[in-house]
Amino acid sequence: MPACTLHEAFAALPEPRGTHGLIHPLPAVTGLVVLAMLMGRKSLQGIARFGRQHGAPLAHALGFRRGKTPAASTLSRTLRRFDAPQLEATISQWIRDRIAPRAFEQISIDGKTLRGSRDGDVPGQHLVAAYAPAVEAVLAQVRVGSKTNEHKAALGLLGILPLQGRVVVGDAMFCQRDVAEQVIDRGGEYLLVVKDNQPGLEADIEGGFAFETAARGIAAATSP
Repeated sequence: MPACTLHEAFAALPEPRGTHGLIHPLPAVTGLVVLAMLMGRKSLQGIARFGRQHGAPLAHALGFRRGKTPAASTLSRTLRRFDAPQLEATISQWIRDRIAPRAFEQISIDGKTLRGSRDGDVPGQHLVAAYAPAVEAVLAQVRVGSKTNEHKAALGLLGILPLQGRVVVGDAMFCQRDVAEQVIDRGGEYLLVVKDNQPGLEADIEGGFAFETAARGIAAATSP
């Protein structure tokens, strides 16, 4: 069965607004936001301006019944009502459905602060994302809560990713036993950075490589 379009994926989202007096269909609103952002409009004012600039032809193509796209204030009220994790899951699933199962073997996990999300003294939204370099796509991302850290958020993220036969790559923040165990348990492999502040682990790794090198040397020397 062919993968659904992004418009169809958005149409399956539950309506977060009240049923009274709705003017703009939800898939049309989300379609406008995505299209405008792909064209470089990053603010609500820029998205609303993009809709006005292209007028009725674009509005009808996106599904706006009155041939008019919403103002920035309407966009703000609508987007604030979304269940962010549910929207994130819908977009992530749409991306994964459009990627061939063996199109990528590496998944890179990394933390970042969402640009523009800081508001005065309120810190920005911190996310942990899983990125597939081979297809240049973010497969999924989760928010790092104020009472947790990237390591714990990564465990939740790995739990929803297809890891079978793939290599998970991450920096020293994710070089943790439970992260490695989860990757292995899900059928994947890992390549994680070790820093000098983990001397015991670093020594174990060096010892393991030294043992393997010695064993191969002995095997080569004693083979007929």
